[in-house]
Amino acid sequence: MSNKKISGMEDPIPKDLFDILACPLCRADLEYTKDKKALLCSGCGVKYPIEDNIPILLSPKDRKRFK
Repeated sequence: MSNKKISGMEDPIPKDLFDILACPLCRADLEYTKDKKALLCSGCGVKYPIEDNIPILLSPKDRKRFK
């Protein structure tokens, strides 16, 4: 399966997985940032990084705790 290309860049997350992802805080849809290095919640605006093609869906508070 190939990843969908937008603006000449491959999506880091397979479409079938991306389609079921939601913000863990408010359950709204997620969108890629322009550089496709993070996901942005369309509801609450929280930004979730993508590291090694894996979305890190921890709240900003929890991310600080695990670093």
